[in-house]
Amino acid sequence: MKILVLNSGSSSLKYKLFSEGEAVADGIVEHIGEEGGVKDHREALEIAEKALIRAGAVESFDRLDAVGHRVVHGGERFIEPVRIDSEVIGAIRDLIPLAPLHNPANLEGIEMMKKKVPHVPQVAVFDTAFHQTMPKRSYLYAIPLEFYENYGVRRYGFHGTSHMYIAKKAAERLGKPLKTVNLITLHLGNGASACAIEKGQSVDTSMGFTPLAGLVMGTRSGDIDPEIPVMMEKKGLDADTVLNKQSGLRGLCGENDMRRIQERAAAGDEKSRTALEVYVHRIRHYIGAYMAQLGRVDALVFTAGIGEHSPLVRQMVCRGLEPLGIVLDTKKNADGRRDISAPKSQIRIFVIPTDEELEIALQTEAVLKR
Repeated sequence: MKILVLNSGSSSLKYKLFSEGEAVADGIVEHIGEEGGVKDHREALEIAEKALIRAGAVESFDRLDAVGHRVVHGGERFIEPVRIDSEVIGAIRDLIPLAPLHNPANLEGIEMMKKKVPHVPQVAVFDTAFHQTMPKRSYLYAIPLEFYENYGVRRYGFHGTSHMYIAKKAAERLGKPLKTVNLITLHLGNGASACAIEKGQSVDTSMGFTPLAGLVMGTRSGDIDPEIPVMMEKKGLDADTVLNKQSGLRGLCGENDMRRIQERAAAGDEKSRTALEVYVHRIRHYIGAYMAQLGRVDALVFTAGIGEHSPLVRQMVCRGLEPLGIVLDTKKNADGRRDISAPKSQIRIFVIPTDEELEIALQTEAVLKR
């Protein structure tokens, strides 16, 4: 089965083609609608198709068995992937107020592909779906209940496709069924989130109503006092811009590339060292909270760009957690091993590369086989 996975952004189109569960080609078209870039998503799809044909991956999009789309926000309605029809398209459109930067772009990719190959089945896989198993005590905010009932204000969580994928891989490494394992998963990239997984299901996650909450990120603040954006607005600042684009690591040290921050910290730059410590402190805060919530934890899992490639961050996160049963093997960690737990560690520590596109392809195939 040939499945094309699309991640359509406002000015970019990422694509990856899978054949019988194996990735055979991928690429990205950037600067859509911008000066010097391609005109629109239709033209981007034409470029993607030609590139895949040149690579010998597919004869044409007409020969695809299915298209899987990443959709950022599924609200409370979508708790699993769904085959796309006019009703689903309408529902995704209705959810635009909850994800104004993402859902419109996701819809653009869906509608363009529907026009191009209307006979090819399309499936929507939602970032929020994995977290729909959270109980009310996790997803409700302590604000007037009418905000939830009338406007859908609650914790939704994101990176769900990644957390689901690495949870399954961690269960395999543990040699246990997914429905029996308790995990703390850390998706650490430019965007970052933590997830508490109980018996294979998400019961809490650090991101909230939007992807702004939780861990310190590249340019996003993560958790802050709710009065801070009020103060910013009073000073004439656009809080949305400051908190989403000028905060996080960049706000603390002027840099959001963790590799550069580590280099600068090692060279004695005080701001970079402090930014690194703040970043790690927030991660440890969530680990402690989730350990208290889960009671028993089988594994702590690092994934995504920083989680997979920064031994220093992993070492700093795990330092001093020995009394909690988390004991890092420093040599395994430095060597880039996938299991970096010391023999005496009661909780396994894994580094598992995420593959959201593969998870989308697998879920797309599963929907078609129902």
